[in-house]
Amino acid sequence: MAKSVSHSQWFLASYCIGMKLRSLRTEKRLTLARLSAETGLSTALLSKLETDRMIPTLSTMATICRVYGVGLGHFFNEPGEHSLSVTRRVNTQGRGRSTDTGNRIPLNPGVPDRRMDACLVDLAPGAPAADPGMGDERALLVYVLDGRLNLDVGSMRETLETGDCAYLESDLPLAWGAAGKQRCRVLTVAPTVKETHMRAEKERP
Repeated sequence: MAKSVSHSQWFLASYCIGMKLRSLRTEKRLTLARLSAETGLSTALLSKLETDRMIPTLSTMATICRVYGVGLGHFFNEPGEHSLSVTRRVNTQGRGRSTDTGNRIPLNPGVPDRRMDACLVDLAPGAPAADPGMGDERALLVYVLDGRLNLDVGSMRETLETGDCAYLESDLPLAWGAAGKQRCRVLTVAPTVKETHMRAEKERP
């Protein structure tokens, strides 16, 4: 059973305090035993702090900061950018929208100003080959999760097996479809349309 995470642990996770503590100790070339002697804190406590198994008190952090010669701000600077989108497995059953390119399940629909669109796509066997929708950027990453995929690029055909991955940047016509008599499920990642338009605006003289 997975251990539950407290609100404090969740709130502090983005600051990566444990990783920063470990990085400082590595930079200073100190062992846990030496740091323990310098701070008066036990090696067990220091190890738990570096692996995020314990939330440090301000007093403990002040003691460690004194040894490393840094301020508390080193650990508590606000992240410049951070977003996390989780799509639970239960939410992928029987959802999504049917299109000419297959049944699509968006994996990061709730992230504002996202730079990429990730989707699960189910392709039915026997369906006609269709355009997967690369967008204006004409870039696409495809990973085959289940089944076999026919990927037609111009006049060339690649058949991808389960576990195969393809990355495309191409202006050639593109089509895909399930190979054989079994459905094919793929993971796709592509630049968002909004991100593509913003980049074009920046590059425009």
